[in-house]
Amino acid sequence: MGSAEIKISGLGGQGVILAGIIIGKAAALYDKKDATMTQAFGPEARGSACSAQLIVSDNAILYPYVTQARTLITMSQDAFNKFSPEMAENGTLLIEEELVKVDKVPDGVKVYAIPATRIAEELGRKMVLNIVMVGFFTAITKLITPEAMRQAVQVSVPKGTEKLNLTAFDRGFEYGQNLLSKN
Repeated sequence: MGSAEIKISGLGGQGVILAGIIIGKAAALYDKKDATMTQAFGPEARGSACSAQLIVSDNAILYPYVTQARTLITMSQDAFNKFSPEMAENGTLLIEEELVKVDKVPDGVKVYAIPATRIAEELGRKMVLNIVMVGFFTAITKLITPEAMRQAVQVSVPKGTEKLNLTAFDRGFEYGQNLLSKN
């Protein structure tokens, strides 16, 4: 695998930071990789642009900041507009298809879309769209094992919501697997 630079972006309140924590925890604690995470959000917090940046590697990480994301997860149009120009060529862009319209991306970027908000609403809680995206990310990138990610989801979400969040993860993961099998 080498080293993977990942940026998760959206609006405050969409669970961007929690998604980053889950991915980092899955990589470091359960898949025994090295991982770093930094985060950025506006002073308004809820409703403002926000991002979590991760580096996941099989080797020691010497610089903890993402310079060019190979994978960008974006859950809002503002986040897409702000962060897509920073993507590496030949990267992977994962979008919430009902909230993000892709106009242009760097050369060779593969775009994968999921109706994460609709799936979350079908599960009865719109706020699990971040976990749907984590499942989708797991299926598309294959950077972290599904087992490690499920363990990280289970120990990272609020008590009493584990079953709902694991279901959200599974729905996102299945959607990603189905999308890949069609290509």
